[in-house]
Amino acid sequence: MSTNSEIVMAFIKAWNDMNWDGIENLFADDVVYHNIPMAPLNGKAEAMQMIRGMQPQSVDWEVLNIAENGNMVLTERIDNFVMGDGKNLSLPVMGTMEIIDGKILAWRDYFDLASFTSQIS
Repeated sequence: MSTNSEIVMAFIKAWNDMNWDGIENLFADDVVYHNIPMAPLNGKAEAMQMIRGMQPQSVDWEVLNIAENGNMVLTERIDNFVMGDGKNLSLPVMGTMEIIDGKILAWRDYFDLASFTSQIS
């Protein structure tokens, strides 16, 4: 059986590999995905619609720190993307994932919205 941190690291690897099916398989059906400066996405279908819709050219999430407390895993990351239009996006992120029965039930990422929008506009 995997630890919760190993599940989160597998999730991050799926992002870096742009393995959208792998990401989807790690979500609980009723996952709540919330980029805190934005509205939450409820359920696997809604979360995956946003994720698949991003269509980046490449993804490289650097994990700076990871901590596990029970079913909660916290990450400090730099999320790097080359977006579909060729623009680079590099965003410091603090993330929280709640793992239940080996699946991600809740995922909250905290980042500066102005930093995000200034890089994609």
